[in-house]
Amino acid sequence: MSTINMSLSASTEQPLPHLPIHQSNDKQTFRHTITYTANLLSRFPRPTSTYKESTMAPSYPSTHPTDAPMSGDGDDARAPHVVLLSSPGMGHVVPVAELARRLHAEHGFTATVFTYASSDSAAQRAVLASLPPAVGSASLPEVPLDDLVAAIETLLSVEAQRAVPALTALLADIGKASNLVAFVADLFGADTLPAARAAGVPAYLFFPSNLLMLSLMLHLPRLDAEIEGEFRDLPEPVRLPGCVAVPGADILGPLQDRSSDAYRWMLHHGERYRDADGILVNTFDAIEPGAAAVLRRQEPWRPPVYPVGPVIRRPDDGEDGTGCIEWLDAQPDRSVLFVSFGSGGALPAAQMDELARGLELSGQRFLWVVRSPTDCGADPGANYYDGSKSKDYPLQFLPFGFLERTKEVGLVVPSWAPQVRVLGHRATRAMVTHCGWNSVMESVMHGVPMIAWPLYAEQRENAVMLHEETKIALRPKVRGAQGLILGEDIAEVVNDMMNGKEGEAARMNVVKLQEAARSGLAPSGISHETLMELVSKWKNT
Repeated sequence: MSTINMSLSASTEQPLPHLPIHQSNDKQTFRHTITYTANLLSRFPRPTSTYKESTMAPSYPSTHPTDAPMSGDGDDARAPHVVLLSSPGMGHVVPVAELARRLHAEHGFTATVFTYASSDSAAQRAVLASLPPAVGSASLPEVPLDDLVAAIETLLSVEAQRAVPALTALLADIGKASNLVAFVADLFGADTLPAARAAGVPAYLFFPSNLLMLSLMLHLPRLDAEIEGEFRDLPEPVRLPGCVAVPGADILGPLQDRSSDAYRWMLHHGERYRDADGILVNTFDAIEPGAAAVLRRQEPWRPPVYPVGPVIRRPDDGEDGTGCIEWLDAQPDRSVLFVSFGSGGALPAAQMDELARGLELSGQRFLWVVRSPTDCGADPGANYYDGSKSKDYPLQFLPFGFLERTKEVGLVVPSWAPQVRVLGHRATRAMVTHCGWNSVMESVMHGVPMIAWPLYAEQRENAVMLHEETKIALRPKVRGAQGLILGEDIAEVVNDMMNGKEGEAARMNVVKLQEAARSGLAPSGISHETLMELVSKWKNT
């Protein structure tokens, strides 16, 4: 089958068309930086009006102070300081926070992690509170979003734009009180990069997904110009330089309707990515060797790309209130299937029933994190901002008698489990995952193969890569009406993973990637050296 190929040769990327649209010695001085910034936050008044103009180019409102105080400590007034900005959602906050932790622990930086007022949650506060004293955190002043009824991508993008005035003032303030050397925003923060320019510091992006997704975003302006109709209707797959071919129907969810605001925002971001001084990516060369070979090359039309992953959260060694670890302790080695759809994913009620039926039919041991089902085909990412919220007790939606019938082999927990600890447990053999990239990186780092069950965003692309290119995931058949995965097919893929040759091959492949990931993060490893190259540049700014 021929493909839509984004390169004229196997070895050369083509430029995009231009389209408009710590440690140190003085803790007191670092405290002054934090206090100074907190004082500035308090000077923003409350908003008194809402927006009427276009969300693609809004004017900026006044803002009001956050209730979350700055926190942090450090040892040296002249230690290099970096400010990081995370988009809302735990899938963004966790890798940004862990990147800040690594910059401090391995390279002696102090840091401030900014989040948005809309994303405040108990889970987020816990992540930020776990950071070392030299990494401070605060919420940007609130901006009004009540004029918007929009997709997640639009909400994230508009909030970033409207926060620019406050962020510009904050970066200028931090620059006066510390040795500010760089600003790093995540993938929805391209419109905040001018705030760093105004402060006179380099402006970078941190991409918490993979090189396949980044390549799509960088090439999106050209794809937009060349492709007629919708991605889902393309007769041929899309092939980006060095990447696995992706069927059009599996391309990033927000791009599936070219008339939508979400599509226009993603196109806008793809154009603005070229404004960054560089792009850090939460991936590593061995899992995407072709894409890494292409994107590591310097090209005049795009910023340098720095694969620095895996950047994953650290396990919480505190008391486990879910009972998961105690239950796993009683199970045989490599005998349990972990089922989790990430911090924001949920299934429709009919699919939840089929999953329960499939797990029961398989007879395998399982640990299932259950969330309340989506209603009437609602967005499966409805829990995006705070996955800990649930309108009802999730276990009540399970089929009648399921818990009793499976109590000897299964544990079902509501809403949340200590995922990193579960993946690292000797009893865990495999994971059913939504293919969110944080979960993928955590699985790989613990040598756990996957059953790919994508829900939204870029997860369908990830599933294609994991199944067809890296071969560390199996995929269930989809034979039911409206994409329903039937219980019999779930049981089949579960048994293949737990006992079959395909499952064992996936496990062997992921163990090889686990070794490559760990060696890449070690001193002299490729991911470690890539980050070292970048921080050396920052320190010499």
